[in-house]
Amino acid sequence: MLFFESIRLALSTIRAQKLKSFFTLLGVCIGVMFLIAVVSIVEGMGRYMEQDLIGKLIGVNSFELRYRPNINIGDVDPSVWESYRRRPRLFHDDVAPVIAALPEGARWAVVSDNNLPVSSRYSGGPRNAQISAVEGEFFAIRKFEIAEGRDFTPQELSMGTPVVIIGPDVVKRLFPTVSPLGRELRMGGLPYMVIGVLKAQGSAIGLSFDNQVFAPWQAPVHRLLNRVPQIIDAVIVQVPSAAQMTEAQERVRQVMRVRHRLRPGQPDNFTLQTSESALAFWNKLKRYLVLAGIALPAIGLVVGAIVIMNIMLVAVAERTREIGIRKALGARRADILSQFLVEAATLSTVGAVVGIALGIGLAKFIAAVSPLPASVASWSIIVGVALGAGVGIISGVYPASRASLLDPIAALRQE
Repeated sequence: MLFFESIRLALSTIRAQKLKSFFTLLGVCIGVMFLIAVVSIVEGMGRYMEQDLIGKLIGVNSFELRYRPNINIGDVDPSVWESYRRRPRLFHDDVAPVIAALPEGARWAVVSDNNLPVSSRYSGGPRNAQISAVEGEFFAIRKFEIAEGRDFTPQELSMGTPVVIIGPDVVKRLFPTVSPLGRELRMGGLPYMVIGVLKAQGSAIGLSFDNQVFAPWQAPVHRLLNRVPQIIDAVIVQVPSAAQMTEAQERVRQVMRVRHRLRPGQPDNFTLQTSESALAFWNKLKRYLVLAGIALPAIGLVVGAIVIMNIMLVAVAERTREIGIRKALGARRADILSQFLVEAATLSTVGAVVGIALGIGLAKFIAAVSPLPASVASWSIIVGVALGAGVGIISGVYPASRASLLDPIAALRQE
């Protein structure tokens, strides 16, 4: 029997015996549905971490020189925190040697940041905001765009002019009824004139990227962000391409090791943080979640395989006379074997396709009613179809083998 003819016969069996086919497909359908749903949620969380959270905190093709990691996902041993505490801080004097070592075309920025109260005479009282004192090409690296007003001029950055660029949340809280441009807000008791408003960046895990105030690093506010004068929190470096990342990091590493007087055998007492290093724990956790998402639905697939095997054994018993007629007309053992294997695989694959559709729907539903994001991975669909076909073939081997071994004379006597 031709391959497509076997598929047609299997589909006609599904139409003719709807209740039996439903129970045949149920186990595979449930297993594949949960496989797709779990993997979609894990993939969605991965994209959320990489693009919405880490992607906004660390720019593309960039890394940050810090005295300790700024982003820590997962538990960190207390001894590690103690080693971070003993590390020397970064100073503004470190910036020039680092810049001199960068490859051609690299961008750089300096930043010190902390939460501070800010106020204006147009609001009811002071509000906390993320205050950042910046220098260099900070906005270009982070791809921050100005919605209203303008960027800092080179003269304002070098002279420390008391001007600020603020986020939309600060506008709502401190300037609810007026335009903030050209007006003052106060930090540390000193006035700063608003010259620009950033485009909305959104939020991630409760962290607003719009509740921010940016000022030139040389402005007085940097003294409020760190207790010791001239301390900085990070030097941000961005290179033109990912291929230059390793070289740029190694250059900065060598400069800082010399400045910190580290001997060849001593470990670094500073951190070069990239998006990959910040996501190291999450990527490890993600692998375990994906494995769990594949292993747990396997229980449903085993149940589905057992049901398909039993149903196919019943089908062999019901179609004994048909098998005998086919063998009497010249059908070989391989023909009978392939017929029942194709039928079992078709039934299982149909169940997998239904499970994929239900899994995508379940993932979208969970994303709609909960904070969990969902992103359907194309590879999970391929795996779902492959598992469906595989379960059908494995569970159909024994019934197909029994059918192919039937004696044609005994089969023709069967009523």
